[in-house]
Amino acid sequence: MRINRYKRELSAALAYAVLLIAVGIIAPSFFSVANLRDLTLNNAPVLLVAIGMTMVILVAQIDISVGSQFAIASVAAGALAKSGVPMPLVLVCVVMIGAAMGAINGALIGTLRLPSIIVTLAMLVAWRDALRWFTGGEWVQNLPPNFQWLGLGQSLGQWLIVIASLLVLGFFAWTLRSIAVGRAVYAVGSDNEAARLAGIEPTRVTFLVFMLMGALVGLASLLNAVRFSTVPSNAGVGLELKAIAAVVVGGTAITGGRGTLIGTLIGVALLGTIGTALTFIGINPFWEKAIQGAIILAALGSDFVLGRVEGMRAARQRA
Repeated sequence: MRINRYKRELSAALAYAVLLIAVGIIAPSFFSVANLRDLTLNNAPVLLVAIGMTMVILVAQIDISVGSQFAIASVAAGALAKSGVPMPLVLVCVVMIGAAMGAINGALIGTLRLPSIIVTLAMLVAWRDALRWFTGGEWVQNLPPNFQWLGLGQSLGQWLIVIASLLVLGFFAWTLRSIAVGRAVYAVGSDNEAARLAGIEPTRVTFLVFMLMGALVGLASLLNAVRFSTVPSNAGVGLELKAIAAVVVGGTAITGGRGTLIGTLIGVALLGTIGTALTFIGINPFWEKAIQGAIILAALGSDFVLGRVEGMRAARQRA
């Protein structure tokens, strides 16, 4: 029964295992400490955004504005640090900025019940153009010494980024599984009206989820920005597609109500490994997007087939 419950996650894990075995046979140097470290650091911010995206999709919504939010929060982090704000306060401010942008989405979608795809598409363009106008396309440079790696040094800073991402993953995985707010997310995504009749306020849950999405984007932007000595004003381009793809590949139903953060972790790892694996194998990395697209289509097709099978099985049981 438990295996059936997590068969979508197991399918993604199997695909990831096959990829690792193949690249291990063809290019064992892929598993060098330096390469695995770089892979982990590159995908830690993506994981944080994908955690928020999982919750958004669980309530049967979508957010394609996260890349623009990421850029604004990144530039804000650099500007605040450059102006002399202490790094702990920079962290708080950036998370609050992200939460505010998410709250705007939540209010428009949850309260006014506007379609999430339209709202977040509009915000994707609005935030990105506003940032381009504000910065003139210039990067944030001449950052203080305590900005890069949070002033902790490269080794300790790298460990902090990875551990922080995993702690956030563990916290939200526990929240979704063990407390009422988490179960409300699944209930709203499964059947909005049934959730309302059960005493859950879908509007409030949707607003909270989008606000958390923004806060996680803010945290991810800071943990990504501190890896470098400058902050680009075009950060986060394509991030929304990476996050959505990882969530779907990890087994979360795009229609909401079903999925796990463990599956999302596997999806992030799988999609994040493909590009580097292709380079080590000697295949043109331009194939990365095509392979990712094929994996996403396979995941969607598998989800459709499994959904039909489960529906037929439930119908037979009722009969």
